[in-house]
Amino acid sequence: MNLLKINKLRELSNKDLEGKIREAKKELFNLRMKQSTGTLEKPSKIKELRKDVARMKTIMRERELEEANHGE
Repeated sequence: MNLLKINKLRELSNKDLEGKIREAKKELFNLRMKQSTGTLEKPSKIKELRKDVARMKTIMRERELEEANHGE
């Protein structure tokens, strides 16, 4: 994932990010099923998706911490 995509993720609302995380997790599940049956063509896609989910969760956590610091 390049910096441009990260910046686009940061522009999304929390609700949109949560939706994207849900979609990515569903896709991860499907890819793992394909991997177990031996029909997965691009195994590196699993690693990419896992990192994407982690990035989105990190952005959400940063926002939570920012809100907590502003509330004090």
